[in-house]
Amino acid sequence: MRWPHALRSLEKRDLRLFFGGQLVSLAGTWMQSVAQAWLVWRLTRSSEMLGLVNFLGSVPVFFLGVWAGSLADRLPRRRIVLATQTNAIAQSVLLAILTLTGTVRPWHVIVLAAMLGLTYAFEIPARQALLADIAGEDMPNAVALNSSIVNAARAVGPALAGLLVAAVGEGICFLLNALSFAGTYYALLVMRPPPQPAHTGSRRAHLLAGLAYAGRTAHVRALLALLAVSSFFAMPYVTLLPVVSSEILHGGASLYGVLLGAAGIGALVGAVGLLLRHGLRGLGRRVAVGTTLLGAGVLVLALSRSPALSIAALAVTGFGFITQMAGTMTLLQGLAPVDLRGRVMGLFSTLFVGVTPFGSLAAGLAASRVGTPHTLAAGALVVLVASAVFHVALPRLRRTVLAEHPTLFPPVAS
Repeated sequence: MRWPHALRSLEKRDLRLFFGGQLVSLAGTWMQSVAQAWLVWRLTRSSEMLGLVNFLGSVPVFFLGVWAGSLADRLPRRRIVLATQTNAIAQSVLLAILTLTGTVRPWHVIVLAAMLGLTYAFEIPARQALLADIAGEDMPNAVALNSSIVNAARAVGPALAGLLVAAVGEGICFLLNALSFAGTYYALLVMRPPPQPAHTGSRRAHLLAGLAYAGRTAHVRALLALLAVSSFFAMPYVTLLPVVSSEILHGGASLYGVLLGAAGIGALVGAVGLLLRHGLRGLGRRVAVGTTLLGAGVLVLALSRSPALSIAALAVTGFGFITQMAGTMTLLQGLAPVDLRGRVMGLFSTLFVGVTPFGSLAAGLAASRVGTPHTLAAGALVVLVASAVFHVALPRLRRTVLAEHPTLFPPVAS
């Protein structure tokens, strides 16, 4: 079968398996994320507790992400992802049982959120490096397609979760998420990824080599720094959305799901735009523009008192987020040596997923003291300043990358 050019990576069997499993599993993951946040808010009515749960659900990535990236370059990546999926299934089942039986307490959610955070710490670098392995020369298209699938699920999952939570409670969402892992598990079992480069030398030297590459490479430093700023100051808006939905916009679980779904739709549009691209040229500018839109969307959300305006602001936020995140991931993987991809993705996950919980915790504490709108606005302004600095630095970074990778950026035909 001949696929359209925008879906060209689907010509590979293993990528079809990879994405097919992802499509169902990710919808369940987003459903659980929404239901868990609403469960915490229902049990505690505390923005600080929302921040704490998000913190513990992602902070293992911060402490273990670099080491997990080194493991992804030394051990079979497919086996690592299979092990993490098993842990995620167990977590969802436990949370479903506790919630459906009415015995769930805030401390249960805290412990299980930390358990899921351990899954993410090892899954993200291994999964992203595995995706690049099986995609080969179609890696930029595969990353964009993966982002499209993630955000299609992000658009559907939260809205569906909002309806289910309002109708039958959070426990059903946790149970459905556990069942949704079946497709991903099967796909991982039957796919046959290419062999990884052999590892030589000590574990310590292996890990330090990845850090040294990032430290001496200008575009890696700049992209990761910008990602860290966005993760800490902008992305905690997700943590505060239950507060925005109920106390500022005077809605409930259904509105909360719609708000998250709007961000998912915006992100899906951004991911589809990346699907239509060719190669890596121009992605740096897209990352810069995406960061600016992310900051602007969060700022408008902070100022809004209208559900319609907030939905529009979140669509812009989602578009900016995925443009920055997917563009950064594509550039980092496309420009990194193959044997360093796991470690580069370990750094990516540390500064993207791992930094966000610190921002969520800080945002939860700040919102309880100065209010949610002021907290969101302050973070948005920091991101806008950082994006302006990146815009200014971009020409110099582009010259550096062109000098190091001349064959990856052929001249544009006049």
